[in-house]
Amino acid sequence: MLYPSIDSLLLKIDSKYSLVSVAAKRARQMQISKDCRIDKPVSHKPVGRALEEIYTDVLTYDNSFEGK
Repeated sequence: MLYPSIDSLLLKIDSKYSLVSVAAKRARQMQISKDCRIDKPVSHKPVGRALEEIYTDVLTYDNSFEGK
């Protein structure tokens, strides 16, 4: 079983596309800056860490500009 689950992540960000986009951008930032905002991440890969940040509400997404 994957952690965090896709179902729990979709409660934080309502679109799979937006979820992937936000996680990928944050993963690229982490690769460059070596900055992880979680104390003890479960994953050792940047994308997994980005998803954990979304799950723990360390990383949020503002969708107020979508559809305008």
